[in-house]
Amino acid sequence: MIKINRHTLANGLTVVHNEDKNTNMAALNLLYKVGARDESPSHTGFAHLFEHLMFGGSVNIPDYDTPIQMAGGENNAWTNNDITNYYLTLPANNIETGFWLESDRMLSLDFNQRSLDIQKQVVIEEFKQRNLNQPYGDTSHLLRSMAYKVHPYQWPTIGKEISHIADATLDEVKKFFFTYYAPNNAILAVTGNISFEDTVQLAEKWFGPIPARNVPVRQLPQEPCQTEKRRMEVTRPVPVDALYICFHMCNRMHPDYYAFDMLSDILANGKSSRLIQRLVIEQQICSSTDAYITGSLDEGLLTIIAKPAPGHTLEEAERAIWKELDELKQNDISNHELEKVKNRYESEQIFNNINYLNVATNLAYFEMLSQAEDLNDEVRKYRTVNAGQIRRVAQECFRTSNCCTLLYKAQNK
Repeated sequence: MIKINRHTLANGLTVVHNEDKNTNMAALNLLYKVGARDESPSHTGFAHLFEHLMFGGSVNIPDYDTPIQMAGGENNAWTNNDITNYYLTLPANNIETGFWLESDRMLSLDFNQRSLDIQKQVVIEEFKQRNLNQPYGDTSHLLRSMAYKVHPYQWPTIGKEISHIADATLDEVKKFFFTYYAPNNAILAVTGNISFEDTVQLAEKWFGPIPARNVPVRQLPQEPCQTEKRRMEVTRPVPVDALYICFHMCNRMHPDYYAFDMLSDILANGKSSRLIQRLVIEQQICSSTDAYITGSLDEGLLTIIAKPAPGHTLEEAERAIWKELDELKQNDISNHELEKVKNRYESEQIFNNINYLNVATNLAYFEMLSQAEDLNDEVRKYRTVNAGQIRRVAQECFRTSNCCTLLYKAQNK
């Protein structure tokens, strides 16, 4: 059981805390409630661009990284469609350096054309490297645009197209920052060898003077229910063919989320999972296969990936996968199979929350979802899923009218 303390500043910043005296380190995790879904369809990639801009220096501190390194710490960040997350670790006796740096760049970045041009180029190169020049790199663009027709999940975090980043102006970037990077749109999680009293004192000292901002109420278009099967075929210079099948699923807060998460593991997590055991090991129709869920705040996707083995086709792999999906719809899984997946979740949860930085990340995330205390209830929620719920979710999800299929074919075969 993780003991959680909470404090809210007058400017709206929520602080969640857990003390761990078994380490000499401390961690700060600052979660901003802004992601790719908050972008305009004609100005995508801004949340990810800010992940880079936030390291470009603030008005008072031109270099973010050096003070962290001199204090013996490390830092990084990541962005997805829902949130932007910054984290750092420092020796506990130097943790005030982290409060100083994070609060200063929340107060105001150093907006200048040179910094913007540098970071735009970094993001553009990342776009090219990961999504244009890497085998299968454009699959997230293809799948999302096929699955989502009105919701902003229709583009990945990197952005819809390079021109949206290349054409971003200094005024547009400033507006995005002062709209979303606000204390009343953020959660600060503090963990490690630091007391709650010291955490509150440092949070008030460094973050307290930052004014709250007028964060707009999110009004996103609701994705209509898919009612017909969608298929796309592309040809690319890749080594082998690949098959992508994705289905609409519930959002992260829905009670069925845990059944969907377990369903993806039943399909393709570990050698004994159904698709790997039957399609890869026994029948050797596929050389590899995987399944995962997005777990997003709005309705997400369950995706299955497979690469046919030599001598087999995408169509064979697709038929074999549907056979396994139909079996999950028709028959309850065994207690042994269900218990195996539940045990894996429980062990992962225990090991994940041993590390103070992981705890900081999880506290901020669960506080954003509802309340940080829900972290302590995750194992129970997985434990309560039964075979009947798995079967019902499979029946509701694995329908051709709820399915988007991408046939990704290699050139010159």
